[in-house]
Amino acid sequence: MRYIELSPDLPVITDMTSRVEDRLCTLRWRWPDGLQAVYVHKGPEVGTYPEDGSHPPGGLKLYTREEYKANGGYHDRLEDIGPVVYTVFARLTENGETLLVRQRDGFNRASVSAGKALIYYAINTKRGLFRKEQTVHMTITAEVPVGRDVLCYVKKHGGYPAAKEDGILFPFVQDFAPGRNALPPIEIGKDDRIRIFFTDGPKYGRYYELVPE
Repeated sequence: MRYIELSPDLPVITDMTSRVEDRLCTLRWRWPDGLQAVYVHKGPEVGTYPEDGSHPPGGLKLYTREEYKANGGYHDRLEDIGPVVYTVFARLTENGETLLVRQRDGFNRASVSAGKALIYYAINTKRGLFRKEQTVHMTITAEVPVGRDVLCYVKKHGGYPAAKEDGILFPFVQDFAPGRNALPPIEIGKDDRIRIFFTDGPKYGRYYELVPE
């Protein structure tokens, strides 16, 4: 299997549309005359596309024109979270070799959102009657596994931090498993306050929703 560069006499995929309902994605596109099958690629939105590589990627799914007609499109269950990109390649054969038409115009591509996973967090503080410090207990309850680099906590003296830059930032040292994660207690000053933030809001906010309990 290899790519073949687009030329005026080769079939191309156009008019891609997508719809997501109950985590079922439906793709439709215009089939060029004579094309009997395509390959569909599904992957995360990472800034590069499968057609950028020198060879076709793994994980391609063969889909025929007859299957498309019978099913009223291409249907795929979204099991992951965050942005997902589908790319449809026209499939040709030459001397027994499979060829994929490399399109760089993006007309054979559709981006959809597989939804966000919820991350619940709770911060409880306790201070003894004659102590200057207070003990903080944090819990993270996640729907899916969450890497330690996704979240951080910020400490601010005299008030709650408004953003991760508004105070002293501390990374977490362990990943979070699905379910409830009780973190080791920490000691802070009596006038200090703590909040939890994404380490990169624009990046991780596409995959997770941070919800206070």
